[in-house]
Amino acid sequence: MKKYFLLAVIYIVLCTNAKAQTYQPNQKELAARQVFSNDRFGMFIHWGLFSLLGDGEWVLNNRNIPFDNYKLLEKSFNPIDFDADKWVKMAKDGGMKYITLVTRHHDGFSLWDTKYSDFNIMHTPYKKDIVKELSDACHKYGLKIFFYYSLLDWGRSDYSFTTGRTGKGTGRTTQGKWEDYIQFMKNQLSELLTNYGEVGGIWFDGYWDQMEEESASRKDTDVRIDWHMGEIYDLIHKLQPQCLIGNNHHMTPLPGEDFQMFEQDVPGENSHGLSFQKPSSLPLETCATMNNNWGYNIKDDSYKSFPALVALLVKSAGAGANLLLNIGPLPNGEVQQGFSSRIDSMGNWLHKYGETIYNTSGGYIAQQKWGVITQSKNKLYIHVLNTPQGDIVLPSFPFKKIKKVYAFDNANTKLSYSFKSAELSISISSIGIPDYPNPDRIIVVEGE
Repeated sequence: MKKYFLLAVIYIVLCTNAKAQTYQPNQKELAARQVFSNDRFGMFIHWGLFSLLGDGEWVLNNRNIPFDNYKLLEKSFNPIDFDADKWVKMAKDGGMKYITLVTRHHDGFSLWDTKYSDFNIMHTPYKKDIVKELSDACHKYGLKIFFYYSLLDWGRSDYSFTTGRTGKGTGRTTQGKWEDYIQFMKNQLSELLTNYGEVGGIWFDGYWDQMEEESASRKDTDVRIDWHMGEIYDLIHKLQPQCLIGNNHHMTPLPGEDFQMFEQDVPGENSHGLSFQKPSSLPLETCATMNNNWGYNIKDDSYKSFPALVALLVKSAGAGANLLLNIGPLPNGEVQQGFSSRIDSMGNWLHKYGETIYNTSGGYIAQQKWGVITQSKNKLYIHVLNTPQGDIVLPSFPFKKIKKVYAFDNANTKLSYSFKSAELSISISSIGIPDYPNPDRIIVVEGE
């Protein structure tokens, strides 16, 4: 029996690899990928029923709460201070170009009026469709809306929890049909892509539940069940051809995916042990928390400093990636000042320095100890985040001719440089040391 199972898995892998080589994105998809790459900055929102317990979005799993008990929280979720316009305006003023909303996390609670589950926002005292309110506000203010959707479910018995590695303590005793769960997801995704106007993208999470823990030795083919991702991706692109697809599976992108995300790390780094995969040629995205949690945690006030957030945005752009920066609002719908004040500061910074971030490509060389590079047409921006020892030396420089080199803050501040044998050496003595109000000293090189 094991022999036939192995043959079946090999067959699926071969088919998947064949499709990966032949997958052709449509023209609207390609155009949307380019716009996404130019956006560079977005807001992630982790908020839902789990917020009531003030212990992060994994509380159901981490505390092994019986699902029937957890479901009673519906009776208490009444976010009377939620203001979609206020949230979206905060993001827009903060220089963010899109919002990714958690519509359904691993607890299975849906923030919209879904016909396919009674575990949703309409069964709470609030009785309003959160997804509609936020989508309408995004369309109103010109931001794109992305929908985070969990593939994993800690409550449903038709989810393959017996092969999954999480959600073991929520009280499920019988295993339902996996095919029913796949159809359930298709039905919900069809709702999200039919009833809420144009959707910028679907952001999947939970695929990793059916794999071993992330490690350098884990293979992309080590998946315990068939997710039917090809069918799901085809459905999405059929309903909305321009809708981008990303999957936080921590591995090489699958056929039909349009961008690749890196959790809590800039592409090419792996400080959190989740990013063993290499950056692909697809648009890239860093998703990161502003403090230590995604969902609201009452004990967590460890917010990143303004310089740290600027550095995270700049390093992401230098790696050719967007930054999707997270907030975890309070259960009543209020956004904590720890989040809002930092977003406001980022907006002020981008108002001045956005030219060096938006519509740029990653640097022609990787991150250095002193910082990173972003590029735009005939300009190259050198982001000095840490004071280097001596001059900045850039080998194999991409311009054949240098027109001028100056400090971004003052174009009249010409910097001394030498350019010989395709090596550019710049003296930075007159640009100042990175500090709290100016954490990123930027040098502009114009050439051809």
